[in-house]
Amino acid sequence: MAGVLAFLAAVLGVWAGGFPLSFYNDFPIAGWHWVSLLGPYNEHLVRDFGATMLALLVFTVWAWRTPTVEKLRVTGWAWLVFSVVHFLWHMLHLGVFTTAHKVGNVIALALILGLAVLLVVPDRKDDIKGHS
Repeated sequence: MAGVLAFLAAVLGVWAGGFPLSFYNDFPIAGWHWVSLLGPYNEHLVRDFGATMLALLVFTVWAWRTPTVEKLRVTGWAWLVFSVVHFLWHMLHLGVFTTAHKVGNVIALALILGLAVLLVVPDRKDDIKGHS
């Protein structure tokens, strides 16, 4: 779980932080416009999202590479705080999307939220042994 979240944070963080206009126009793939449909371009906002992802990446890699139950739970809570707010905002702004893109948004955001929840749940022994 931590490994998947780290990968997602790296991709999103580098893309939004380093190439904010491309992220705005092309996320999740060219032609889908999941970000640009939600309002005018704001470089500061997109770069801040990228920076948030990169900060979560650092934290997640640290917990994943030297795992303890406590580190994985705290990392899960950090992701959960971000993911709940992000998920709820997007659920309230799905009206601009086609049905297929609404479903895609919900699935993508729920996946990250679900992975965060899994890091928070009590038994993390398998993650500590296997570096999920």
